[in-house]
Amino acid sequence: MFGDLFEEDFSFISNNHYGKGKKSKPRESEPPAPRDFTNLSGIKNQGGTCYLNSLLQTLLFTPEFREALFSLGPEELGTLDDSRKPDAKVRIIPLQLQRLFAQLLLLDQQAASTSDLTESFGWSSHEEMRQHDVQELNRILFSALETSLVGTSGHDLINRLYHGIVVNQIVCKECKNVSERQEDFLDLTVAVKGVAGLEEALWNMYVEEEYFENDNLYRCGACDKLVEASKSAKLRKLPPFLTISLLRFNFDFEKCERYKETSCYTFPIQINLKPFCEQTEMDDSEYMYELFSVIIHKGGCYGGHYHVYIRDVDELGNWQLQEEEDGLIEEKALRDTENAKETENPLAVLKGILSEEEAKQIPVDQLGQKLLEKKGMSWNKKYRKQYGPLRKYLQNHPQIFQLSPDGNKVSLKETHKLLFRLDSHGQNLQSPSQKNDVQWNCEKTSPRPRAASAGCHWFDLNDSKVQPIKEKDIEKQFQGKESAYMLFYRKAQLKRPPEARGNPRYQIPEHLLNEMNAANTELQKKRAECDSANSGIDLHLHLSSCYKFHNGALHPSLSWKESVVDLTIDRRKTLGDLRQAVFQMLESWEGDMVLSMAKPLPAGLHLYQVLDGDELTLDGIGLADGADIFVWNGKEVGGMKVLAGPEHEPVVLNVLRLAEHNEGGKGQHFSEAQHVFSCSTSLGQLHAALAPAGGIILKNGSGAEAEAKNWEVFHEEDMKETVQSVGLRDGCSVLILDSHDQSFVNVASGNLTAFTYDISWLQVKNFCGGEEEEKHVKITATIETVMSDIKMKAIRELQLDEELANESCLRPVGGNGKLLSPVPEDYTVKEAELKMGSLLGLCHGKAPTSTQLFLYFMVGSDQSCSPEMEIVVEETASVRECLNLMLEKSGLSGDNWHLRRLDWCYEAGEALSQENATLKELNVCRGDTLVITEGKLPEKGFLKIPIWWLKPSSHKKHGENAQDQVNGITWKMEALQVSAAAEPTHPGLDLCYAGRIEIAGEASLEDLKMQALTLPCCQEQVVPLPSFLRAWTMDNKRPGKLLRDNRRRLSDYRLGARVEICIEPLQEEENLGPHELLLRVQMGIPGERDYSSSWDLVWDISKECTTWALRQRVASHYCLPVDKIEIAKYFPERFEWLPISSWTQQISKRKRRKKQASLQSAPYHLKDGDIIGVKNLLLDDTKDFSTVRDDIGKEKQRQLALEKRKSRQERVQDPLFPEERLPMKPRKPEVALSINVGVFR
Repeated sequence: MFGDLFEEDFSFISNNHYGKGKKSKPRESEPPAPRDFTNLSGIKNQGGTCYLNSLLQTLLFTPEFREALFSLGPEELGTLDDSRKPDAKVRIIPLQLQRLFAQLLLLDQQAASTSDLTESFGWSSHEEMRQHDVQELNRILFSALETSLVGTSGHDLINRLYHGIVVNQIVCKECKNVSERQEDFLDLTVAVKGVAGLEEALWNMYVEEEYFENDNLYRCGACDKLVEASKSAKLRKLPPFLTISLLRFNFDFEKCERYKETSCYTFPIQINLKPFCEQTEMDDSEYMYELFSVIIHKGGCYGGHYHVYIRDVDELGNWQLQEEEDGLIEEKALRDTENAKETENPLAVLKGILSEEEAKQIPVDQLGQKLLEKKGMSWNKKYRKQYGPLRKYLQNHPQIFQLSPDGNKVSLKETHKLLFRLDSHGQNLQSPSQKNDVQWNCEKTSPRPRAASAGCHWFDLNDSKVQPIKEKDIEKQFQGKESAYMLFYRKAQLKRPPEARGNPRYQIPEHLLNEMNAANTELQKKRAECDSANSGIDLHLHLSSCYKFHNGALHPSLSWKESVVDLTIDRRKTLGDLRQAVFQMLESWEGDMVLSMAKPLPAGLHLYQVLDGDELTLDGIGLADGADIFVWNGKEVGGMKVLAGPEHEPVVLNVLRLAEHNEGGKGQHFSEAQHVFSCSTSLGQLHAALAPAGGIILKNGSGAEAEAKNWEVFHEEDMKETVQSVGLRDGCSVLILDSHDQSFVNVASGNLTAFTYDISWLQVKNFCGGEEEEKHVKITATIETVMSDIKMKAIRELQLDEELANESCLRPVGGNGKLLSPVPEDYTVKEAELKMGSLLGLCHGKAPTSTQLFLYFMVGSDQSCSPEMEIVVEETASVRECLNLMLEKSGLSGDNWHLRRLDWCYEAGEALSQENATLKELNVCRGDTLVITEGKLPEKGFLKIPIWWLKPSSHKKHGENAQDQVNGITWKMEALQVSAAAEPTHPGLDLCYAGRIEIAGEASLEDLKMQALTLPCCQEQVVPLPSFLRAWTMDNKRPGKLLRDNRRRLSDYRLGARVEICIEPLQEEENLGPHELLLRVQMGIPGERDYSSSWDLVWDISKECTTWALRQRVASHYCLPVDKIEIAKYFPERFEWLPISSWTQQISKRKRRKKQASLQSAPYHLKDGDIIGVKNLLLDDTKDFSTVRDDIGKEKQRQLALEKRKSRQERVQDPLFPEERLPMKPRKPEVALSINVGVFR
């Protein structure tokens, strides 16, 4: 509250680091930290990308995948330098993956960034902050890589390493006919619920048989009848790398909520898959797999964190083994616990160091250096906060330490040296350099050699952090909130070449090696520069010749530029070096030079301890960056003796005295003055200085930064106390009551009786200065102070013309810098509902009286088109009178207008329908915002509905400019055209504004359609019956909800006051039922990234709304086999297609029997009017549904997002609004993960 109360008192340093805060060095300029002892690199988390980091580390530590990716050269993939060229086909995703892997292997940094990789995915910052499922990412990333590598030698990379085949067989028990179906898989999904472990889950899937018998018979194709049969599944082909996904997340149908299965689920380090395979004739070694990666999920089903345990197959990292057996470690930990207090006690540490020294005395600076070597941390960082400076600590223990006469050297007294050595031998302790090896030499300990068994070391890679773990730690991930989620096995027969062992450069292309070598050289250079910069400290030297001592503190006699000299010096240099540097800067200095620590206080500059010990380093004496040093002779300044030290700190007190009357004649007024006292001043001396003629002193018992509610009297027995001991600090208020004012105080209780008003501060900022700098002052006030008095005092404090009082007012300033409604001048602070410390703006214009209302208003609810205006009206004015005044001020005319309130969404809300009622009767308050809306108010029970006419348009011809028709509706209005690129809409539709209709809420939908046909725009259309029309609500300038049942009343639809209706003519009569879904399907044109005209498809979802049912309906519509089509839903607002595929992965038989998820739920949210794209696989085998229009739309969205981000950053950094905060966006529903890939066919 008092942060800048005394700004003018030391304005000579307002441009220095105390006035505005020293600019800290940006962290972006610092180079990344080097790798730790494991020699492995982590990956930075971009906000929610831990799932991506875990999968990328797994792929990196799959050497065969890594080397296959590195084998693809620039001649096949292109180069990143060519990615900006318009005609170049650059496969950005594999190139960025290569570069990331090279950084993880060779770049000397603690963690690599995935920002370039995610940018190649087409992910926005929102995608990077949103967490997804790692199993979903695994499939989507593999699909993106397959698409990116089409036409290269690595086109079969994923299939070659991860592809397997499962065969499902049904055997007829009568004719023994075998019916089989093959399924491809890249990963196996196994059940967790009700299963003890991985082997049991595989047994249930690939060993146990399912029987068709009794009422559940199978129709045999050979017998052509229902027969008994058995069904089973086997692994026909095993991949080199087997990925297993665990179904940890389930749905509780009783509670209707998702949950995570945390029961114990075991999995082996080695597994034999022979029992689960179709062919078992080969040697057992062909079926042996070894675990090498475990992705772990910690948390619940709605969020959490991923990290990964990985076996270092190529021994690229340093795995530090345990120093001792577990029993010895426990014993050592117990012993360390017993000695913890002694170890952390600086007395024992310093005694231990000095007892080893053969010399009788060592310099204090050298003692601090030895402490740094032993503890790995300096005295200032570890002990200074609790025990003070090292030299002072030694002086406070004279019975143990013996200092030289000049205080620069120290030794341990002989008695304590002998006792320490006897104690050490008696307890069989080692010398400090050998004792507690883990604590003293943790940074210097070198890892022990690796074990003989190759590739048996495991690491925990948790985003940027990498830690070695033991193999048995994997068992901890069998169950619980933190448990295994994905397992990765590799064939035991896969052997690594000897030259790959411990060689991170193995098989990396030459151009990437050169790039990483150059990057490492640049990193080393930056670290050296950063180390030099970090060691430099900026000191501010205050020259005594430029200061004078008065009022208890030092004040500059010149400007701050002439009084303060900045000096930059290395913190590792000594105090003697600093003194020499100062001498060189001040060539005219004569006599002794004393350097003292100084600190700017509200009262002025104050001096503390003298800096001595020229052999000590600046860091050793605790000299921090930005420290203030006063250069003087150590005796006097300007002929006056200066009292230094914390016991003589000056304190600025605000002294208040009760005045008889204030200018407004209402409330209580105070006179205010500031006085400076030493903190060691007694209250008796304070009383004599402030109330020499008698009287009492009261202090604010609530503190300087709180709203004052309690005033305490200083009694006679308190007069011996000091200013510091009674808690008076800078900015504290004391109240002086003379003898005639003491009737307000009950001296026995020490509290005010008659006068109980809160005393605090209000800030007033000048907004009347035009382009001049806006100054602000703080005004003393109580809750009963009148606003007119505050305004007059602010005008005087700001040194403005007092005539401004008649043409100005006070307006509160909101948290975002907006000026709020002016406060009536006859209000008190309490009546104005102002909090103490509030910021007020002194602005031009008269303040409203207590019977007037200050209102904001705008024409239309779009603030970008209509600026917000202000008006003052009487609260007894009617709504019609208020509207006329607003129309006159905004330059509008006519009676086709009405007023509405502004709702919490900043849109036109409730209408002020009673035009003859007064504003006071309608509870319109001071500061409310009203919206002038075009159109007369409808009668009660009537709706005024804008009507839009929607008609199908011909599909754009091949060769037309796609950019002119970016997946949008062409909007045709009389005076408004909305760009389709700015508002993505349905493709292939025309929409024009028809007009408004006024209709009763009790009317039917059929009545609305009939009345819409009377509009001029619709009269040209030939419509036989209302059933030949389809009605939609408008949602974000697009058709939204489909209105069914022509006989239903409009009030039953709950349309709302601002609904807009879209009418679509049909070629035939339509009456959709409640379980019929209307979709727009369009067939892709083979060989082109485009679609033919869309068709309306009615789909009955009364039985099921699943993927398979939709595929059947679409296939029958186009007369194609179900397995020869691919379908996807279009999201026009994102220009994205989401495939609706029935193939995901191999799942257990038990899961197949469960009801499939409805397409009306996440992630598809299928509804009326959705666009479904169809691919005919007989003619077009591409799985890319996107069009050129989508590419253009995404690029425009990306550019718009970049512009918004840039403007948001500029707005946050704007110094005019330092307190402005951006509103938090609401949490969005879960969305499907996708990776955007170009076409390389």
